Amino acid sequence: MMDPVHVVGGGLAGAEAAWQLAHRDVPVILHEMRPVRPTDAHASEDLAELVCSNSLRSDDAETNAVGLLHAELRAAGSLIMRAADAHQVPAGSALAVDRTGFARAVTEALSAHPRVSILREEVAGLPPAEWDNVILATGPLTSPPLADAIRDVTGSDALAFFDAIAPIVHRDSIDFDIAWMQSRWDKAGPAGDTAAYVNCPLEKQGYRDFVAALLAGEKTDFKEWETSTPYFEGCLPIEVMASRGLDTLRFGPMKPVGLMDPRSGRRPYAVVQLRQDNALGTLYNIVGFQTKLRHAEQVRIFRTIPGLQNAEFARLGGLHRNTFINAPRLLDTTLRLKSMPRLRFAGQVTGVEGYVESAAIGLLAGRFAAAERRAEAIVEPPATTALGALLGHVTGGADSATYQPMNCNFGLFPPLAEDAEKDAKGRPLVRGTDRRRLLTGRARADLQAWIARTG
Repeated sequence: MMDPVHVVGGGLAGAEAAWQLAHRDVPVILHEMRPVRPTDAHASEDLAELVCSNSLRSDDAETNAVGLLHAELRAAGSLIMRAADAHQVPAGSALAVDRTGFARAVTEALSAHPRVSILREEVAGLPPAEWDNVILATGPLTSPPLADAIRDVTGSDALAFFDAIAPIVHRDSIDFDIAWMQSRWDKAGPAGDTAAYVNCPLEKQGYRDFVAALLAGEKTDFKEWETSTPYFEGCLPIEVMASRGLDTLRFGPMKPVGLMDPRSGRRPYAVVQLRQDNALGTLYNIVGFQTKLRHAEQVRIFRTIPGLQNAEFARLGGLHRNTFINAPRLLDTTLRLKSMPRLRFAGQVTGVEGYVESAAIGLLAGRFAAAERRAEAIVEPPATTALGALLGHVTGGADSATYQPMNCNFGLFPPLAEDAEKDAKGRPLVRGTDRRRLLTGRARADLQAWIARTG
């Protein structure tokens, strides 16, 4: 009988890795420490629980790198994308999910699979030597004993940053005499909806008063060991963004472009948007409002937003510490730890940022571990695909001296042949949307060839 592969961590990456292994007829033992050891961020016992936003971001596979990654994961048989598609909620051109239904679907699929065993236990330290094929997908909240063991093995401290959580509002507490439903530019989402977001308008003075309140609001205190930990630039607390300049928020999460207030007939000075958070449509999260404000301050300040003056909160914002390794220096091209190849890493702990990026690295780790267990050749995805570009960045494409978390983006993809064609000013002849379409077209063709070889 084939020995099992051990997957440590039941988040998006671990769940996806376990699914890929099982569907390649490899037995897998999935170790998840919740509820034996809870975390500060999780609220349930389900696998693949989403603890921050409920959005998997853009689903545009033609001109957006994350949307392309969605399409590649679907083509590769991703459990995470299957559950997301089955539990999507309106979100314009983005793919957002009912977080409870999504996590439950992932948990049920893995629990029902005959080649998956789920053990609710903490792996408190380095996995034992007899586990000869292990995927560590413990995510941003790796337990301290295991984090210490990883530091001992790698010979260096893990890097860390803070990730912030946005608050969630009960829809029936939103004042729709002020707020209205509309997606930017009335752009239709995956389900055809053109009015997926709640919009709360602010005039110039109201916006400035709001920024001032954010800056003056009482914040969560850091522990001494946390003071030097940086934020991830793609998930900054709202008050940190506000501190970078008066108009930073108006050109960020509160930008009013593509929106028209139906009551005034004009574009507002700034807008706060809320996105559906569950399938019933009873909960909405405030987009881009990750925060480290104290809970009482959040209620006081966010109720000054027009339309949210009577807001009732299902969850207030928060802050948690995120941990990742220096993957370009420590891992080989198949995600194995160079100093101890029986260990693979997957998910956010490798330094990718985002739900689908974590799932993507989990998918690859599961496929690589399955091929190894079955004594088959490991075939890495082409660098021209979103999967391959992300893998290449993590395993050597990034500068290890300055390594920081990264979302999937077209800057990670190798150049096009068309990039060599320049105009009289030395600019590429093909750029913008046209260039992005060429990148995604090349990726789709190359991915199909990879899937044909690997299944």
